[in-house]
Amino acid sequence: MTAAEIFSLKGKRVWVAGHRGMVGSAIVRRLATEDCEILTASRETVDLSRQAEVEDWVEANRPQVVFLAAAKVGGIQANATYPAEFLYDNLMIEANVIHASQTNGVEKLLFLGSTCIYPKMAAQPMREEALLTGPLEETNEWYAIAKIAGIKLCQAYRKQYGSDFIAAQPTNLYGPGDNYDLETSHVLPALLRKAHEAKMAKAAAMDVWGTGTPKRELLHVDDLADAAVFLMKHYSGEMHINIGSGEEIAIGDLAELVCKVVGYAGELNFDTTKPDGTPRKLADASRLKQLGWHGARPLETGIGETYADWLGSDRYAG
Repeated sequence: MTAAEIFSLKGKRVWVAGHRGMVGSAIVRRLATEDCEILTASRETVDLSRQAEVEDWVEANRPQVVFLAAAKVGGIQANATYPAEFLYDNLMIEANVIHASQTNGVEKLLFLGSTCIYPKMAAQPMREEALLTGPLEETNEWYAIAKIAGIKLCQAYRKQYGSDFIAAQPTNLYGPGDNYDLETSHVLPALLRKAHEAKMAKAAAMDVWGTGTPKRELLHVDDLADAAVFLMKHYSGEMHINIGSGEEIAIGDLAELVCKVVGYAGELNFDTTKPDGTPRKLADASRLKQLGWHGARPLETGIGETYADWLGSDRYAG
């Protein structure tokens, strides 16, 4: 696979849908280094799940480029507790933004999904072709189905209207702006908070969900943002593209690494009454590498930066 001609962002009006979220805010940070006009819209201004509001806003503001990073996200427990919201909200957001972009002449759109779109038992590392070849992981199928629909919407609008709409599937993300609520967070922020609180309490041990054996690939959100801008400039095709670091780590080893970064020396108690989720989830990012992007930072470095950012943010409650 070779890179497409460079799509220039210079002087363009670029809408980051979902700019307050972890991914959207990272894309805004990355776009600050580009010569473009960044457009954002708060939920108070436009509810992306409301078709009329989205169409009115896009018509009034006329973005030329769209990064569709808005989504309802959460971990295993959140997906299990709110399946209807995860399916409905994400379907509405993506359908409204993609449709309004086509009807108002947006030049290029990038839809961001997740590697949870792939079957639970997909061959590892997961290639883009694995999509729709088997049953999904039950603990996040509602979110996954919505994201699959977003990919197919981009492909359908490309096929029917010639719209230059592309899709990318990031692996598990971490970094500034993450969610540290233990009820709804993903694995890394949950481990960071648990390790920090155990350290502060001088606890003898901290609990870790599951057996510790599943493996996960992790990517810093600012590296994702860089890859997203890269794809916007260099890729135009129907196939969705994986974005990942190419490295994986067992949850147990990740917990130990987090404790090392935080400075917590207690024991780890693996709660096997809690679900493990997908046994292994490593994305094959060879297509992205062939296009020329190689920007993932070392995991320990990224965890250290993330921990420092959390302690200095308003998300840290002491």
